[in-house]
Amino acid sequence: MQQVRLMRLFGRVSLPLAGRGQGWGAANAAISAILLTLVLLASSAFAQPIESFSSFLRNFEAKAVAAGVSREVYRRATEGLTPDPSVPGLVTSQPEFTTPIWDYIDTRVSAGRIARGKTAIAANQALFEAAGRRTGVDPYILGAIWGLETDYGAVLGNSKLIRPVIRSLATLVHQRRGRLEEDEADFIAALKLVQAGPLDAQSLAGSWAGAIGHLQVNPSNVVAHGTDGDGDGRVDLHNSLADALATGAAFLRHLGYQPGIDWGFEVELPEGFDYMLATREQLRPIAFFAGRGVRRVKGRDFADSGQPVFLYVPAGKNGPKFLMTRNYLVLKGYNFSDSYALSVAHMTDRLKGSGGFAADWPRGTKLPSLAQRKAIQQALRALGLYDGAVDGRIGPVSQLAYARFQAARGEVADGFITARSHEALMAATR
Repeated sequence: MQQVRLMRLFGRVSLPLAGRGQGWGAANAAISAILLTLVLLASSAFAQPIESFSSFLRNFEAKAVAAGVSREVYRRATEGLTPDPSVPGLVTSQPEFTTPIWDYIDTRVSAGRIARGKTAIAANQALFEAAGRRTGVDPYILGAIWGLETDYGAVLGNSKLIRPVIRSLATLVHQRRGRLEEDEADFIAALKLVQAGPLDAQSLAGSWAGAIGHLQVNPSNVVAHGTDGDGDGRVDLHNSLADALATGAAFLRHLGYQPGIDWGFEVELPEGFDYMLATREQLRPIAFFAGRGVRRVKGRDFADSGQPVFLYVPAGKNGPKFLMTRNYLVLKGYNFSDSYALSVAHMTDRLKGSGGFAADWPRGTKLPSLAQRKAIQQALRALGLYDGAVDGRIGPVSQLAYARFQAARGEVADGFITARSHEALMAATR
């Protein structure tokens, strides 16, 4: 998550993906499921409530009871409950989708947070090593998620950011945002956590989207992957860092994380490179890209030329470029924003002592406003290049559509959407 004063907590993706110990075949299926889910979630937005909040609570009881929540627990947890008025605004202002990727990363992978992270990991070295041994997950990835999500636990006592999740999730379900099915599942899962104890509806606390504990895991995945890391016979992700690390690691393995595989590599592209190869629709071996002149930065070598990767160019031909492994897509399963996933990846390296990116971000680029981003998507749709939601959230689907537009015009098809993109598309659709 963000620094303490600027932080906005955000939701989780619940995916029925590959489990621990499964091979690359299962991992491929897991990644396919992640990619499909990311496309679906990219259109998430609020619909309108179809009933009053009190009526919703009464009517939802039957669904919760049918899912295994006792009637007594449901009524006790929801008695006198009122909606959280701050939730709708928090959804529409998620910084992963409203902040330039370089500003997002600068804020979260700051010198202060890196220093605090090294100290926090060193102070809890045994817990991180235990989680790594148990699951094969890189302990520094867990440390990076811990830092971004809760600033190493510093925000867990902040009542403005951490609140009872039953109220938050009830509000989300009542509001009927684009991921209603997942929100309902998390609401029911949170009720089951209350039913199992020892936390009640007031003490089960988390983000406005219901994510719980040091690493902010959503209730459905706490139910599915909650792990007792400290051996006290209970799973408490808020008060036990050991439980939070063990659960977060188990969740990442479920998402398809492969031990011993890096998240990706910063690379340099040769002059005249075909940027239409920057797609996630197909992973190719590193040798495919190396044969086309792609090299790691700073003269480094690729350890495994057969490693499946895809080319990611988040800020066009003038910004950093990456070959990403399946483990990067796993980070997007944890939170589907590329800004978030790349921040976790970069923080992982910085916690290990690596430096910043070799290439500079194009910080002086003028980016489109929300209205312009929607107009861009609408224009791409009118040209038959885009069939996603017109929501102003620029992600891989919109970028690929714009790259096709660039290619048709004989331009470098890097897919980087700027204010000039708006001008070109408006002219093309007049």
